[in-house]
Amino acid sequence: MSLRDLIRMDPPVLTLRGRKVLITGAASGIGLATAQAAARAGAELVLTDLHADALDTAVAAIIDAGGTVLFHAAGDVSDYDWVHGFAGEVDAEVGVMDVVMNIAGVSAWGTVENLEHRHWRTMVDVNLMGPIHVIECFVPQMVRRGHGGQLVNVSSAAGLIALPWHAAYSASKFGIRGVSEVLRFDLRRHHIGVSLVCPGGVDTPLVNTVEIVGVDREDPRVIKQINNFHKVAVSPEKAAAAILAGIRKNRFLVYTSFDIRFGYWWARKFALPYEVVMRIANDRFDRLAQISRVAQGDSAVTGSDVESNHG
Repeated sequence: MSLRDLIRMDPPVLTLRGRKVLITGAASGIGLATAQAAARAGAELVLTDLHADALDTAVAAIIDAGGTVLFHAAGDVSDYDWVHGFAGEVDAEVGVMDVVMNIAGVSAWGTVENLEHRHWRTMVDVNLMGPIHVIECFVPQMVRRGHGGQLVNVSSAAGLIALPWHAAYSASKFGIRGVSEVLRFDLRRHHIGVSLVCPGGVDTPLVNTVEIVGVDREDPRVIKQINNFHKVAVSPEKAAAAILAGIRKNRFLVYTSFDIRFGYWWARKFALPYEVVMRIANDRFDRLAQISRVAQGDSAVTGSDVESNHG
């Protein structure tokens, strides 16, 4: 290997036109926006999502807009047997992928005394084992073919820095970051690039459905904080544009907004100030939880008083 090859690898996928692209989580949010953007760029898509009806709707919209969907099927990426079967169908009907994008994901936040085992298990099963299943079932074919390609894994800001209440979520997102870091070097000799996408705030349906364990999402103060998130969150379309640019340039770390790029740089360069800021953020989250718990308690007392008065 030459010195140039050690320092730089030419981007394996300079254009998506005519390339076969697998996208998981393609029925909504970042996955849908990325599928739409890839279709406009000329990609030939293989799409999957957990929700069959939403996936069918997404596929119909992409085709109506002039895009190409070669194959689609609904299923659970956390189920290895399903992914293995899906990959077999894709191999038989479509062939080997040029780009594999692991975008499907779920989220739940909470402190360790409130999180249940199911929260930890779901985060790891979907956000970490799901991408691993897809990698197992689709990337070896790319290696054997010998024509290169690109693997895209979606992590999170919570896969880079210690966000409050994100222990279970970070377990999965730091995990896929580690997998990607290793594969970045393992797959290089096969001219397969690896991109790790680290979104910050993205205004997707996940924001409104994420389970915050031990906190009343209907509390006006919690709603206010969620609305503040919406104000700084980028659109799924902007996130999709960053992902496609990352593929074209074979970037390893792909940021969807400047704040996460800066935050990760700052955390590595200024360890003590980073720790102080994280402690402050954690205290603020804890106060919000306490306020929410008090409000829930007051509501329960009011409810019991009403029942008593009607007894």
